[in-house]
Amino acid sequence: MKSTKGQRIIMTLKYIPMNRLALTFVLLAFSLSAFAQQGEDGQPKDYGTVVDKIIVKVDDFIILKSELERSYLNVISGGRNAGNETRCEVLEGMVLNKVMAAKAEIDSIVVTDEQVELDLDMRMNQILAQVGGDEAAVEEYYGKTIEEFRDEVRDQVREQLVIQEVQRTIVSDITITPDEVKTFFKNIPKDSLPYFSTEVVVGQIVKKPDVNKEARDRAEKFLYDLRERVLNGEDFEELARIYSEGPSARYGGNLGWVKRGQMVPEFEAVAMKLKPGEVSEPVETEFGVHIIQAVDRRGNEYNSRHILIQHKFMDEDFEKSGHFLDSIKNLIQHDTMRFELAAKEFSDDKQTAGSGGYIIGSTGSNHVPTSEIDPGLFFILDTMQVGTITPPMKFKMADGKDAMRIVYFKEKYSPHQANLKDDYQKIQIAAKNAKQGKIMSEWFKEARNDVYIEVDDEYKNCNILE
Repeated sequence: MKSTKGQRIIMTLKYIPMNRLALTFVLLAFSLSAFAQQGEDGQPKDYGTVVDKIIVKVDDFIILKSELERSYLNVISGGRNAGNETRCEVLEGMVLNKVMAAKAEIDSIVVTDEQVELDLDMRMNQILAQVGGDEAAVEEYYGKTIEEFRDEVRDQVREQLVIQEVQRTIVSDITITPDEVKTFFKNIPKDSLPYFSTEVVVGQIVKKPDVNKEARDRAEKFLYDLRERVLNGEDFEELARIYSEGPSARYGGNLGWVKRGQMVPEFEAVAMKLKPGEVSEPVETEFGVHIIQAVDRRGNEYNSRHILIQHKFMDEDFEKSGHFLDSIKNLIQHDTMRFELAAKEFSDDKQTAGSGGYIIGSTGSNHVPTSEIDPGLFFILDTMQVGTITPPMKFKMADGKDAMRIVYFKEKYSPHQANLKDDYQKIQIAAKNAKQGKIMSEWFKEARNDVYIEVDDEYKNCNILE
């Protein structure tokens, strides 16, 4: 079955079997430009010397030969066949991303500093989770501090978030029917059907601790004092750099221009009403307590800065969350409420609540290879029987904050070749990805006329512009 550009890239990358460390970096979409690939002995692998040069220009964006080679090596280390075809597929994907980034500039699609820093927080916390939260271990492994790590990948993360937003606008309305799924599966050559390793279906219901009234009152009093200092002439940005506990503190609390709907409702409702220079009274959101200063506004966009004091919790706050989860567990075990419904109604983890509490793997399915389960959860499952639920336990969420959860070990699947009965969800997702890939390919053919693209002669055989 011949696949089109974009479609081929999405499909081939979806079934790469990966070890846990490799998967971490694929999911985080980090460039490994500053980090040597490590062998089993911990020493850098020698892939030969790459004479670096610019191999693709897309408007003001470039792709270096070293970047292509690193991405290519990551892909083949995950199980893809080495060779020029795979290298060209990787380059096609990189060019498509640069075209989306260039189009975002043309169409004025931006992401805020706050979004970038929150995303960086999540990514760094996931990396730290791989080594038990030990920053020193990460710094020793890579030879640089967490802050140096953040600084090095910040621009790449911003570009990735912009690309995600562009892609979302292109394919967000694409749907797939059961007949399309069956047709897609029938058209896969039998000798090309993926082989799935041991997989598990695991769910969780998360409960964040309720905000302690005493701690909230202290935060509000402190912010009232800061607001008074601003009203008396002190610089808001300087106070934000000193006191704010949010990611934007280093930028003086500045959040930049955002569109209506990008911020949490409680924040936006206040920010949109302020006049330029005006400072709000304390405002509470899920992130903590803020004071907000308006910078400017134009139509449905506004520019603001803030000082955030994050919520503080005590042991008894987590105990209350644990008691709540215990009551939910009892309802599930006595068949009074289905786990999936309880997760959607009560879980504070938005990422899993929408899928009925289930963790989703890299293929987009809730059948997750054990290699993709983070070590902490993996060892919990190792002590459980299928069909059981753990007692409430404390853990760190993706944003690094502590919460309580119960874990449900629903199913376990032995290694097998893909089939519609056991793997319908994964095949459905793959079919949808292929359909989206076709749409992306059509978009690329039109969008490339709006940007300047130059490919080095060495890679003309990839036929990227045809």
